Amino acid sequence: MRVAVFAGMAALAAAVPALADIAVETKLNGKSEVTLHLHPFLSEEELTLLRMVQTNDQALAIFVPGKAGFAALAVSPDDGFLRNGQPVPSAIALADLPDAATAEKEALAACDATRKGKNSCVLVLTVAPGG
Repeated sequence: MRVAVFAGMAALAAAVPALADIAVETKLNGKSEVTLHLHPFLSEEELTLLRMVQTNDQALAIFVPGKAGFAALAVSPDDGFLRNGQPVPSAIALADLPDAATAEKEALAACDATRKGKNSCVLVLTVAPGG
């Protein structure tokens, strides 16, 4: 019994650091709760723009269109978010989805379908409707 518990804890410990390495910042933007996922590959320029999207409702409306439901923005770590001041084609934002899990899953799948890099896409911004 004790061996199984330790084995389970070891497996959990191996999985958790990957999740724990990514810091998040959540802010209220109008009636939306916007969470920024701070991946190490994001440049200062990318972080500045994402923070503006996170805190400015007009910027949020441009990058994450839609007025209701949940939204997510996924980016390829290899492709990045911005190149030459423009969002890259594989940076995919989807909105007006029924729940957070669907928004995240669909944004990741759409990004993965268009990315040029070898590494799978990750979430950089998630949006939940406020109350």
